[in-house]
Amino acid sequence: MIPYGRQSIDEDDIQAVIEVLKSDWLTTGTKIEEFEQKFAAFVGAKYAVAVSSGTAALHAAMFALNIGPGDEVIVPPMTFVATANCVVYQGGTPIFADVDPDTLLIDPKEVKKKITKRTKAIIAVDYAGQPCNYDELRSIAKNYKISLISDACHAIGALYKGRPLGSIADMTVFSFHPVKHITTGEGGMITTDNEEFENRLRIFRNHGITTDHRQREQQGSWFYEMVEHGYNYRITDIQCALGISQLKKLPKFLKRRWEIAATYDWTFKNIPGIQPLGLRSDVLSPRQSLKLLKLNISDFTFPILHSPSYNFTTHAYHLYVVRIESSSIGKSRDDVFKMLRYAGIGVNVHYIPVHLHPFYRKRFDTRLGLCPVAEKAYREIMTLPIYPGLKDEKIEHIIETIDRVTNLRQCHQ
Repeated sequence: MIPYGRQSIDEDDIQAVIEVLKSDWLTTGTKIEEFEQKFAAFVGAKYAVAVSSGTAALHAAMFALNIGPGDEVIVPPMTFVATANCVVYQGGTPIFADVDPDTLLIDPKEVKKKITKRTKAIIAVDYAGQPCNYDELRSIAKNYKISLISDACHAIGALYKGRPLGSIADMTVFSFHPVKHITTGEGGMITTDNEEFENRLRIFRNHGITTDHRQREQQGSWFYEMVEHGYNYRITDIQCALGISQLKKLPKFLKRRWEIAATYDWTFKNIPGIQPLGLRSDVLSPRQSLKLLKLNISDFTFPILHSPSYNFTTHAYHLYVVRIESSSIGKSRDDVFKMLRYAGIGVNVHYIPVHLHPFYRKRFDTRLGLCPVAEKAYREIMTLPIYPGLKDEKIEHIIETIDRVTNLRQCHQ
């Protein structure tokens, strides 16, 4: 089975982890701070706070904003459940704003419709790796005096008008799950330029306590105080050593994702019934990204992109999502999905709209028809394999199998 995504680990990564395993500190050690500093520099943020998962990062962001009972946070339905769950963890209410029909990114027009006196924040999800329309979302947040959080778990390394995601919203959340661009096994990060948010995030990840074990060891002290109701969302030095090693490879990983996406784009122009998701008008295609950005894969950063003269917006292609046009091929998305899985192609579906899950229907009385664009897209979309280690011969096999499946007679149950 060819998976839709997987980690890329090499001997450098393994050696980095071994060195930590032989050291004195497996957690709350110096590798965490090193990873945070290098990650903050990579995305152009003042601060970065590492935590145990992308979900923990989302939860910490809601805590930093003081989200609580009676507060509303606007979220898109086309995302993983964690984006909405983090609001619920704090006692708040997630309010679902529908998505753009072409990109499946949160629609700023729908966001404005959902704002009330109780709205405290917007969480914008860079679905599949494509940046949201941050100019419009920032304008809305500023006009209504609410916070803007970027859920960039799909989009590490993406640029918005020349600026890396991580330096645009009030807080930006990343995930290092194995299928993401870089991995720490499990892990997450929050970046921000706000010192107050940074302090609250650090306390929250450590049970609400003001110091960690290493800090007390350095001070020669046993004394600590719990000042907030926090959680154990700490990340380990083992994970951060892996993260530091992986971060060096991120430009190379992005380049390979663009190569695969460019191949898919070119191919599906000639295969009826398979329609890739649209790009916003200011977003470079993967072919344009490869041609114009000229990645320097030996460096941590994208040197030419940090210049104000380059105003590019790029897609990170965590996912490659297509629509199955049933009317043109005589098969439903589910038919195509089953046939491809049977043929060893590990396609997936991202996502069931969050408001349709039983928990949300029961707890918040959400229902079919609340977000019609996302609901329609859900019945059509399918995710194809894309990850740096996917070889050209496997891509050819995937494409040939899709072509064959879409030209078969109607699938019978």
